[in-house]
Amino acid sequence: MSKVISIANQKGGVAKTTTAINLAASLALAKQRVLLIDMDPQANLTSGVGQKGQAASGGTIYDALTTNSPNAEDFVLATGIDYLSIIPADRNLTGAEIELVPMQEREKRLRTITNVLRNRFDYVFIDTPPSLGLLTLNSLVAADTVLVPLNCEYFALEGIAELVATMDRVRAAYNPELALEGVLLTMYDERTNLGQQVSSNIREFFGEKVYTTVIPRNIRLGEAPSHGVPVILYDARSRGAEAYISLANEFLARDHATRG
Repeated sequence: MSKVISIANQKGGVAKTTTAINLAASLALAKQRVLLIDMDPQANLTSGVGQKGQAASGGTIYDALTTNSPNAEDFVLATGIDYLSIIPADRNLTGAEIELVPMQEREKRLRTITNVLRNRFDYVFIDTPPSLGLLTLNSLVAADTVLVPLNCEYFALEGIAELVATMDRVRAAYNPELALEGVLLTMYDERTNLGQQVSSNIREFFGEKVYTTVIPRNIRLGEAPSHGVPVILYDARSRGAEAYISLANEFLARDHATRG
């Protein structure tokens, strides 16, 4: 049975896209069938897997969201990695926030697409923009769970209350089954007292929902997207690659344990 996971945090610069790319790629290399959906108008997810400017026969996620009765299959694009596909984005997605407003059931447009594609994939990851607008709302309504990346900096917990409140509103109005998948600590520097303190605070706040795996600050994670490949294909021996492989293993173990 497949699972749809929204990677969300309205704060920017917390490694949402980096996590989407590298967790998905690590799972695909473990022969899990994975679909990425780029819901951010910046389209960094799309370029990060080497598909900038590319689209399937139906177009991009913008076309999928704004077309009445779309054929979901027409928007899925293969990547250069076996088992990994994407519904790409481009700058046109910026207009979707406005164009969706008058549409019927505008907050459920993405769910219509993911429901059709579920049987093709083991995992669907949705990369969301750093805001709580209609694109993020669509992502939360379509998702089974939410994975929250948190960077180990002073303001890490600021805004999380807002995201949790948004999840509560989505549960009440549209998606009662929406759950927290997990919290991922990113950009961790074990050499600083601040990193250790923030990590401790987050683990105290979220408990067992925080992944044991921590994503370190690593230059290779920043370099890989410019080459259009996940870090595991750019430098498999880097600390960043090893961390995301570890996260993929922990993610699978948790998911299998949850499903019994």
